[in-house]
Amino acid sequence: MTENPVLIEREGGLVVLTLNRADAYNAIDGPLVEALLDALIDCDEDASVRAVMITGNGKAFCAGGNLKAMKAEADIVGSAGPFLKKLTVSVHGVIATIARMEKPVIAAVNGPAGGFGFSLALACDLVLASENAIFTMAYTKAGLSPDGGSSFFLPRIVGPKRAYDMMVNNEVLSPAEAKDLGIVNNIMPGDSFMEEARAYAARLADGPTLAFGAAKRLVASSAESSLETQMEHERRAIAQCGGTNDFKEGVAAFVEKRTPTFEGK
Repeated sequence: MTENPVLIEREGGLVVLTLNRADAYNAIDGPLVEALLDALIDCDEDASVRAVMITGNGKAFCAGGNLKAMKAEADIVGSAGPFLKKLTVSVHGVIATIARMEKPVIAAVNGPAGGFGFSLALACDLVLASENAIFTMAYTKAGLSPDGGSSFFLPRIVGPKRAYDMMVNNEVLSPAEAKDLGIVNNIMPGDSFMEEARAYAARLADGPTLAFGAAKRLVASSAESSLETQMEHERRAIAQCGGTNDFKEGVAAFVEKRTPTFEGK
């Protein structure tokens, strides 16, 4: 019996998605990326899901694409191009779903993140890194150009010249180096990484989900908005949040000097 390519765990409002090709360092193939896309769409559509965490089984987060499958396709038809065109439909569906989901999506990078693994982490809203993690673009090392939205996200985080340098020289970043560049939010000990990452994600799952979603939209729109347009987005977003149950609970908890209990409504 074939193992599920993506393991799905539910812990209250948190869903943990684990890439499950440990023997291949979680390198993506068609079944894995399609299963990941299906799981992310389900999380997006389910209002009771309030945060999503993506991690990898075994020693790696995700080593990138399945180069053996690409080579096999090229050997048969003379080019891996058709294979890659098909694969990137689902790959880019994954990235778009993460980017548009109005819930926090956390990458828990437990080990090496190369190629699409790096792209996947870049697309997530927050990145937690184990001390055992490394980050590298890796695409051009195999004669390929970047995909997975990395040419969109990476220049916005580190700047265009630094991004291009990382793409052509395939620098391997330590967690500390990635944090210094703004790629990683928090570094956690390797021996307690998953426990700490789950606790971090669970705290977000207990938060004011609609306000988190509004903040995510505002951050995304800021890159292309004028100051006046961005402030109009802010005006509308804060007004919408002011009508939520979570706002009422947050104010009540502040007045009563207690910890709020948000419901994501």
